[in-house]
Amino acid sequence: MRPIQLTDINIKKLPEQPSPLISYLKVGRLLYYSLLLFILESWFYWVKLKASYFESSTWIIIFWFVCFLFSFVHIYLVIMDGWSRYQNYKRAKDQFYIYGFTKRISNLYIGSKCQRIAALVAAKELGIENQVKEYYSSKGIKWYHYIPYFMINDPLFLFKKYFWKRTFLEKSYKAKFDFQKLQLENRL
Repeated sequence: MRPIQLTDINIKKLPEQPSPLISYLKVGRLLYYSLLLFILESWFYWVKLKASYFESSTWIIIFWFVCFLFSFVHIYLVIMDGWSRYQNYKRAKDQFYIYGFTKRISNLYIGSKCQRIAALVAAKELGIENQVKEYYSSKGIKWYHYIPYFMINDPLFLFKKYFWKRTFLEKSYKAKFDFQKLQLENRL
C-alpha cells in the first residue's frame, strides 16, 4: 500500500476543527444522556436496596439487588459503547477526508443511530454533513430510528460475538491525520 499523498485528498478546505474532547462528547451525546440516567437510576436502586436490607423479606432484597445490578452494569456498557463510537468517528473522519463522500463509507456506519451520529459528526467537521444526511435519508432512515437494525434482524444478538465486538469492544483506531494541524496549515 502506497503512502497517502496530499494530492490524493478529496477534501481540501477544512471547516473549524473542534478539540478531540468536544468531538468525543458530540459523538456520544445520546449515550452520555443515558449514562446520567443510569447513574441516577443506580443511586435510586442502591438507596432502595439499603433500606430493604434491614426491613424487608429476601425476595424484595433480591428484587432491588437485581434492579441495582442491571442499572450499574449499564453504566460500564454505555461508557464502552461511547468509546467504540469514538473509534468509529475517527475512522470515518479519516475515510471521508481521504475519499470524500462515498456511499460505501456511509454504509459502514448505517447500522445504528450511534454509528450514524459518529459518521455525521465526522462529516460535519469535514464540511460534507449534508451529503451524508441526504444519503441516509434516501435509504429511508428517519431521525427516530434509534434501535439498531441488527437487533430487529437478529433477536438473539446478545449471544453473538459480532454484537459484543462491534458495540463494546471496537479496536482502538489511531487517526491518520491531525486535523487541527491541517486546519492551521490550510490557513497559511
